[in-house]
Amino acid sequence: MHKRTYQCVLAALLALMAAQAGAAISVRDDDGNAVTLQQPAQRVIALAPHVTELLFAAGGGGRIVGAVSYSDYPEAAKQIKNIGDNRQVDIERLIALKPDLIVVWLHGSSARQLDQLRTLGIPLFHSDPKTLEAIPDSVQRLGQLMGTEHVAQAAAASLRRQLLDLRVRYAKRPTVRLFYQVWDQPLYTLNGSHIVSDAMRLCGGENIFAKMAVTAPVVSIEAVLQEDPEAIFGTGEKNTDGVNLWRRYPGMKAVRNDNLFTLDGQLLNRAGPRMIAGTSALCEKLELARQHRRPR
Repeated sequence: MHKRTYQCVLAALLALMAAQAGAAISVRDDDGNAVTLQQPAQRVIALAPHVTELLFAAGGGGRIVGAVSYSDYPEAAKQIKNIGDNRQVDIERLIALKPDLIVVWLHGSSARQLDQLRTLGIPLFHSDPKTLEAIPDSVQRLGQLMGTEHVAQAAAASLRRQLLDLRVRYAKRPTVRLFYQVWDQPLYTLNGSHIVSDAMRLCGGENIFAKMAVTAPVVSIEAVLQEDPEAIFGTGEKNTDGVNLWRRYPGMKAVRNDNLFTLDGQLLNRAGPRMIAGTSALCEKLELARQHRRPR
């Protein structure tokens, strides 16, 4: 190559690299709003446990400078400075950490708290995946904001492969009507718009309270008895009866067929990467329920 041509090509490459280095990073959050950073985020606040898990999966665990209660996975997350819970954050402590990105969960934060955060002028990314496919998408976008795309893209691709495997495996399985019990004191569940219902649908499950307007409605025992689900799932919370409370109703189809199941709530109730494994466990239990069907 001619020396002058080589110098021109080298100069063009250097200029392109410089332009790329100085280019703003912009993605859309789960609320559809553009989040723009002038450079990759180095100091990130995670305002929900699932957010912490997404950030670690995206290769940014070492950049999280503050998190909220129950941000306990992976193990390294337990060492992150606690700045409150997902409803009330210590604003002064947050400011002292000098974050350049705050990842929030609107359902777990009060409107007043979020208004305070917006006045700080720090970019906010709203994380609220509504479908299982949105989880790898979230990992990828958060990786873009932190400049860790090489890790995030690989993690997202792996999650998408796992989801595809589950979809193929359970695509044509017979439907099982189920009740998903989040808590029994009071008794409440999730409607069809919640991401857990997306996991149910993937596995061939039908949420008996999918049509309720409230995302996490309180329901009565009588309402569950009237629906008479074929299977009941609880999340193994401590200090409660869990799904065992239904054993006092032996006439229920779920009880007669021995379809009272307990799942790990941290896997299935958090919209993070581990939810794919939680969905796999849900699918396996629903397959057991199908095997328990009695001949007519």
